[in-house]
Amino acid sequence: MEEQNFFDKVYEVAKQIPFGRVTSYGAIAKYLGAARSARMVGWAMNNSGAKDVPAHRVVNRVGVLTGKQHFDGTNLMQQLLENEGISVKDNQIVDFQKFFWDPGKELE
Repeated sequence: MEEQNFFDKVYEVAKQIPFGRVTSYGAIAKYLGAARSARMVGWAMNNSGAKDVPAHRVVNRVGVLTGKQHFDGTNLMQQLLENEGISVKDNQIVDFQKFFWDPGKELE
């Protein structure tokens, strides 16, 4: 059997992020045993378009919407998060730790 692609593993984790919660690129990378691959997780999110992945729920380690330029429209990423009850101010999630979902704790 062919080894699963890293991007596919990232998508599997991202698809499990609950509605109204967010995680970080680094948290996904660490969960997958590739702690130094946060940037690769970001690239995976940028390429997730047709894969039904909630990429809007993946942000940087302090809650900044660093991937927002990859969404159609000016504020689509922010709008999607706000539709889930997550407040965003100046491209950063308000009260980030309250909404943070850690795959290392939640999926073990």
